[in-house]
Amino acid sequence: MFKATLRSFLAHKGRLALSALAVVLSVAFVAGSLIFSDTVTRTFDRLFASTSADVTVEPKEDLKSPVPTGTVQTVPATLLDQVVRVSGVAAAHADVSVQNVVVIDSHDNSVGPTTGAPTIATSWYVTHRSPVKLTSGHAPRGAGEALLDADTAAKKHVRIGDTLTVQAQPGTFRVKVVGIATFTTTNPGAALVFLDPAEAGRQLLGSAARATSISVEAAQGVSDTELKHRVATAIGTGDGTYELKTADEQAKSAAADLGGFLDVIKYVMLGFAGIAVLVGIFLIVNTFSMLIAQRTRELGLLRALGADRRQVRRSVLLEALLLGFTGSTLGLAAGIAMAFGLIRLMGAFGMNLKAAEMVIGWGTPVAAYVVGVGVTFVAAYLPARRAAGVSPMAALADAEIAGVGKPLKARAIVGAVIGALGAAALAGCAAATESASAGSLLGLGVVLTLVATVVAGPLLVRPVIRVLGGAFPALFGSVGRMSQRNALRNPRRTGATAAALMVGLALVGGMSVASASMSASFDQEIDQTLGADYVLQSSNFTPFAKELTDTVAATPGVGLVVRTRITAIAVRLPDGERVKTAAAGYGPHLDDVAHLTYSGGDSAAALADGNLAMDAAFAKDHRVRVGSVVPVEFPGGRRAELTVGALTDQGASNGFGPQGGIFLGMATLEKYQPDGQDSALYVNASSGTDAKQLRPRLERALKPFPQVQVRDQADYKKLVHDQISVLLYLVYALLGLAIVIAVLGVVNTLALSVVERTREIGLLRAIGLGRRQLRRMIRLESVVIAVFGAVLGLGLGLVWGVCTQQVLALNGMTALAIPWGTIVSVVIGSAVVGIVAAMLPAFRASRMNVLAAIAHE
Repeated sequence: MFKATLRSFLAHKGRLALSALAVVLSVAFVAGSLIFSDTVTRTFDRLFASTSADVTVEPKEDLKSPVPTGTVQTVPATLLDQVVRVSGVAAAHADVSVQNVVVIDSHDNSVGPTTGAPTIATSWYVTHRSPVKLTSGHAPRGAGEALLDADTAAKKHVRIGDTLTVQAQPGTFRVKVVGIATFTTTNPGAALVFLDPAEAGRQLLGSAARATSISVEAAQGVSDTELKHRVATAIGTGDGTYELKTADEQAKSAAADLGGFLDVIKYVMLGFAGIAVLVGIFLIVNTFSMLIAQRTRELGLLRALGADRRQVRRSVLLEALLLGFTGSTLGLAAGIAMAFGLIRLMGAFGMNLKAAEMVIGWGTPVAAYVVGVGVTFVAAYLPARRAAGVSPMAALADAEIAGVGKPLKARAIVGAVIGALGAAALAGCAAATESASAGSLLGLGVVLTLVATVVAGPLLVRPVIRVLGGAFPALFGSVGRMSQRNALRNPRRTGATAAALMVGLALVGGMSVASASMSASFDQEIDQTLGADYVLQSSNFTPFAKELTDTVAATPGVGLVVRTRITAIAVRLPDGERVKTAAAGYGPHLDDVAHLTYSGGDSAAALADGNLAMDAAFAKDHRVRVGSVVPVEFPGGRRAELTVGALTDQGASNGFGPQGGIFLGMATLEKYQPDGQDSALYVNASSGTDAKQLRPRLERALKPFPQVQVRDQADYKKLVHDQISVLLYLVYALLGLAIVIAVLGVVNTLALSVVERTREIGLLRAIGLGRRQLRRMIRLESVVIAVFGAVLGLGLGLVWGVCTQQVLALNGMTALAIPWGTIVSVVIGSAVVGIVAAMLPAFRASRMNVLAAIAHE
């Protein structure tokens, strides 16, 4: 039986190749994502482990803002004196390292990375743990000198002797590049500027008496854990002022911060793998179903010769396992190549990973073969059961198997039940009043309606295709009529073939509606709230130097400048809950640049010294009203009792801003956080100056600040649209993958269908059907199947998209927008996909020998 199975597999290897490609793609994305993430994790684990001090003393950071604030938490530099006296300390030094800087060359061009990695200014010292070494020039001496890392110097064409401008929180200063430092470990992609240790605190923190951490080296024979305990006892950490970490803990903390970035890449690639798996299942099911249908007589002979049902089932499943093993092996190789490509790509972005150190853990091949073999086994199980149920006499007589219609009845019942449950879940999602429950119901509804559509797809083939192909007879005559009937001939096959395309288009349809609604909602919000002529903001939303505000205010034609600053806070509410969030500080005259509505109090009360404003819905949930006094904690341990002066109706607590929608006056914020940096400026033109005339003046004035852009309302909308488009591009990439596999499915179905109808095609050619007409018939059949999948997918996607918008509405995004242009383009594109998929099968059919085809059995 094994020999018969292997012979059958090799006889159909060409027809199974397209199915194997779906397995290859699935496995490649799984293996590639695992190899890449394991390689990056291992590389950075080594980096952090080799560069972390035995014990690090840092300020305790209980409050972290979701957006950059420009505030740097510090420890007293005098803490070093206490630490060095601790028994077991071999050496210790005070570190100064900040990321809230911008470095500019003499041509007013940014020297920092453009990939989102930070620019880090730090004090220069050399230990055996240093990640860099001085390779040219000399170490910085005094306030006017600095080192630059070699990678940044090469990319930005900076040489020894060049002058750089450093914009830091205390102020802007100039340095001369006196040396180049080269990474001895992995370059994480950041730009590094090294300053004289004696001057770093004053220049970067505003005081030589401050440091960002204390690094401690253990004496021989003293463990990191023991040294940590001794240092903690000496400096006292009971009040939570300081946080101590061993080298291992510091490495794990740094790796955890990097983990979010890695998770994004991993989950994106696993998302591609999931789509490939899902769509590939339909392809494999269809392929095995058709191959078994064509081998009915062969299976009947095996049964007649003594093979029982179990042996036939095992034979088909063994073919699937061979296919899965082959596809998994090729997919694993493709995954290694994909990981290599990703590593090289990260090098282009500045993260210099070594491909020679690629990590292929034991879990990667295991996952590859589990996915590849598992997918083919699951997909082939149902066709295998059908093969085992073939009656020997019916097979030998080439008769249709009894009971073919029963599964459709079962499908109708199962599909209706699952569809009803899915519809109920989506209806519950639309009626929900809380985001969490609405999101859960949406996810459940999406899964159930997708399953219901797949199950009931064959039942929809006849009515839908009769409509879609209704014009074919009139347009293409008998050829059009035959193409329509061919698509209707086997509803299961047509439904399974179209389902592969349906999945991708349903996803695109839903996400297109959601993204269009988000864009429309943000446009609406910007129109309603933004009243400034221009908004000045960094390209990556990082805070900027205080000199910028003075420069803007001094620009001719500027009438009003309203500063904005962000801070992390914790608010203790009357109901006892402590909420960590972000708050904004605004300068006076906020009403002149923003249109805010208040349900209690007004702008003057909101910005008054000692007051704050809060979102009305958030306040109601926590029993806060105008006049309530709430304890507020600021970074650095500063605390205040602030009065709620106003309640706003902006919906910030639900989605358009940090939780609570809290803001306060700039004077109040600076009292409790004096070392922050502004994150945006709202600018209005002065009386008598046209706003259009002001823009070029602002852009000229901001030339020394290349990281800051001038945006009006239209620019701000475009910025939001571009950010939303990133998500949409990912969805389109998923669609592209789904379409590739769907095309393979259509090609496979048509190719096998042509083989199945060889004799029929020969007879049609014998009675006068020309080659051109035959090709047209197959193309039309392919087009109607593809458009059928598109109609189902887009219909399902529109329902998902509308329900998603209802969830977004609970988060303040109330506008519903349906991108009809995208939907029409997708339908037209589906027809093109059908034409492309039919090219090879149509060509092969038209080249058949007529007499050989008629004699075919």
